[in-house]
Amino acid sequence: MTRPALRTALAATAAALALLVTGCASGGAAPAASGSDAPAVSDAGYVTPGKLTIATGETAYEPYVIDDDPASGKGFEAAVAYAVAAELGFDKADVVWVRTSFESAIAPGPKNFDFNIQQYTITDDRKQAVDFSSPYYEASQAVVALKGSKADGVTDIAGLKPLLLGAMTGSTSATTLEKAIAPTTAPRLYASNEDARAALEAGQIDAMVLDTPTAYVAANFYIENSLVVGQLPAAGVPDQWGLLLAKDSPLTAKVTAAVDTLRENGTLEKLQSEWLGVFTDGIPQLQ
Repeated sequence: MTRPALRTALAATAAALALLVTGCASGGAAPAASGSDAPAVSDAGYVTPGKLTIATGETAYEPYVIDDDPASGKGFEAAVAYAVAAELGFDKADVVWVRTSFESAIAPGPKNFDFNIQQYTITDDRKQAVDFSSPYYEASQAVVALKGSKADGVTDIAGLKPLLLGAMTGSTSATTLEKAIAPTTAPRLYASNEDARAALEAGQIDAMVLDTPTAYVAANFYIENSLVVGQLPAAGVPDQWGLLLAKDSPLTAKVTAAVDTLRENGTLEKLQSEWLGVFTDGIPQLQ
């Protein structure tokens, strides 16, 4: 799919969607290995023997999952999930999708999935309750504002400091907001990106912080009369996303090895360019 075609498809999809979170070639998922080419699959550690159970958000958003349909393999995270499945020796037909909230998946306790993929930043604090694979993506953070607002026309970090900013509590967006911007007005933190979006649209905050691909989609398809002000520096807060597994899962090493292989053979870079490239190109870097 060409980039203009993808933009058209996303615009049509956005008309049918009412919520916001938390590429550009044909296809999406890497083909699964099968037959004699597939590595042997041991049932040990899997939720359902002979199946790979993958979780994503209760609503999965573009550009990570297209049309809220992870089984299609379309969208960056859907495609990554099927590529990992193939490395683990599973055919596409043997992948089972389940849904979880963001917070419930990172809470301690047993899981109903083998791994969960929904933009989970790898942090030491979260590692106390769950396991992570090695990173499959590193995201930057960006600022979204309404056109004509105080944030419209800001070109540097200094211009953001006096503004009333918002983000989802506990997120890398919130941490980056505090460390990269260090606003002079205490930011407002919300239970979800949807709540922060509502506050922005109601004029209760001047701007909100999201990961850059989500910020692009939000400004172009979800939040009317809005724009992406620019990307923020990492400020010592790398936003590396990993596949989330139960604490001390016997699958952690296998899943990590699969992600490492996909990184080394160029698959992750290809999928990032295919599904996310259009959402990060041309957004200015704020200094």
